Amino acid sequence: TATDQEVAHLRNSLPDSVVVQRVEERLSALGNIVACNDHVALVHPDIDRETEDVISDVLGVEVFRQIVGGQALVGSYCKFSNQGGMVHPRTTVEDIEELSSLLQVPLVAGTVNRGSDVLGGGLIVNDWSSFVGLDTTSTEISVIENIFRLSGAGSASGGGQMQGQGQQSNIVTNMRSSLIDQLS
Repeated sequence: TATDQEVAHLRNSLPDSVVVQRVEERLSALGNIVACNDHVALVHPDIDRETEDVISDVLGVEVFRQIVGGQALVGSYCKFSNQGGMVHPRTTVEDIEELSSLLQVPLVAGTVNRGSDVLGGGLIVNDWSSFVGLDTTSTEISVIENIFRLSGAGSASGGGQMQGQGQQSNIVTNMRSSLIDQLS
């Protein structure tokens, strides 16, 4: 649990538009028990009702108690953005279709880090970029880029681009170059 001093430091370090809220939850590793985008959050079935309400209020999302691929740790076994999502490889086709309908984004079953089904251990993604573990294969990266519509894979039809996409592309290119330079 975060101390009062830690919460105060976070609030003072972030813009006022960013809401910081402490959660008193028995299941304390929130990254493992929550998966969300800008509209929907999937949470562990055993999460406290109060925590569910805090997640809904602070993030401004609709919250659903869910398991993915037989796993209750939805944050570990499911990653999704506003563009698409990836779920545990043992998730049934019926469950993928149900989740896709609930989340209103296309989903695919997949892995990271040479076949790891723990997606949260090797994938961070938002609407315009992703970071994966060093062991992630080129095939896994290709699946990730396609389902999350990254690297122009799923840009507007007819060659049109959304405003700001070019700027985001430059940011991603610069970040990749910087990371490659650091790892070389």
